[in-house]
Amino acid sequence: MALPSLGQRIAVARDMAFGFAYPHLLAAWREAGAEILPFSPLADEAPDRSADAVYLPGGYPELQAGRLAANRRFLDGLRTAAGQGRTVSGECGGYMVLAPGLTDAEGNRHAMAELLPVETSFAERRLHLGYRHAVLAAAMPLGAVGTVWRGHEFHYASILSEGPGEALFEAWDAEGAPLGPMGRRAGSVFGSFFHLIDRA
Repeated sequence: MALPSLGQRIAVARDMAFGFAYPHLLAAWREAGAEILPFSPLADEAPDRSADAVYLPGGYPELQAGRLAANRRFLDGLRTAAGQGRTVSGECGGYMVLAPGLTDAEGNRHAMAELLPVETSFAERRLHLGYRHAVLAAAMPLGAVGTVWRGHEFHYASILSEGPGEALFEAWDAEGAPLGPMGRRAGSVFGSFFHLIDRA
């Protein structure tokens, strides 16, 4: 089963920093009747104010971290959406941008949206690669508590800290080995490095 629609009007980040929005995902949302409202964080565009959900997909925000950190309309737009209780979801690169800060490969830390308690770094690169299955830790737009998702993880970021906060998933690798809690959630905001493919 496809990812349930996050809302009726979904603002989706689409540019060179957020290029990994999978076509099947957006197609499923459209088929469910949702309207997709693209916006460019690199152009300092805020999510559409009429959107009831915001989706930050994967990509390469670490290569544009300085520029993103300077884009106040974009970051303030995320904070406004979260403050109004609208759903804000970040996947992989999007998850990193929902953090207080992101450290680039040169070791420079750039302030981000500060909506989820995670700090990541590319100065200490480590490959995280493989298929995963993950169980939702609480009821939310992704499903009821206990909903099982299949997907994958592919990134080089090191997690410097991930907490305090409530975990989004409990995760296992393709061989069934436990990976522990994955991602974070706070109010209507949630994210992780897990790329969701479908429900098990």
